[in-house]
Amino acid sequence: MSFSTELKEEISKTENLSDKEAVKYELLGYLMSSNISEKDNKIKYSTENEYNINRFSRLLSNSNIDDYDISIQGKIFTITCPKIKIQTENLPKEQIKNVIRGAYLGSGSINNPENTYHLEIGIRKKEFANLIIKGLNEYDIKCNCIEKNKEYTIYLKDGEEISKILALLGANKSVLKFEEIRVQREMKNKINRIVNCETANMNKTMNAAIEQIDAIRKLKENGKFEKMEKTLKEIAELRIQNPSASLTELGKMLQPPISKSGVNYRLKKIMEIGKE
Repeated sequence: MSFSTELKEEISKTENLSDKEAVKYELLGYLMSSNISEKDNKIKYSTENEYNINRFSRLLSNSNIDDYDISIQGKIFTITCPKIKIQTENLPKEQIKNVIRGAYLGSGSINNPENTYHLEIGIRKKEFANLIIKGLNEYDIKCNCIEKNKEYTIYLKDGEEISKILALLGANKSVLKFEEIRVQREMKNKINRIVNCETANMNKTMNAAIEQIDAIRKLKENGKFEKMEKTLKEIAELRIQNPSASLTELGKMLQPPISKSGVNYRLKKIMEIGKE
């Protein structure tokens, strides 16, 4: 079962259906979703999720709306009922999370967080989208919205914001699973950054060593090597013998040892002589 399906199943099993006000506003959220269609004073809601269609039907029943039919075509469940008027004026602040829950169950989705962070909710009218965005902002959840084909998609791409909306939806098990995946991803990314940085530094060291060895060999070929100072010849021989050694390691091989900057100075001097 996908993370998205598990999330909807968990939210669908939330038992607050004895609270008439909560039922009213969760149903309101469903009616705002892009999976609702209106025709001839009827509304239709379609979904592939059986838990979801059961939740919607129970919301209708608990709202004293029993005149509805459920049909199944392939994997699609469709519920049809009389058109319900949507009242958005004077929406109580404490009920906005129920509206958001209904809207998410109605047409929300979330990607597998192991791959990417992306949660979205499809909304069928701009005024509904604005209401939900405002509600999310009141819970300090940042989101974005795009319009496509006269429908609106509210989406979140930040892991922390997605975690907050999952908590708002009452999906406690999914929050824990999401946070576990998020920690693992961040640790993996951190390790990759360290490895990439070390690899880049290693490549940089090796490229510099190749240039130094090439310069030293040319100095030997043209007779200039023997004319160099003893300290330069010592570090040059060490570099040829230890092509993968760092500057710090080369410095420790000398007697007496010298610092990294001292080794760097001598090798730069050798390079300058090579250019001359």
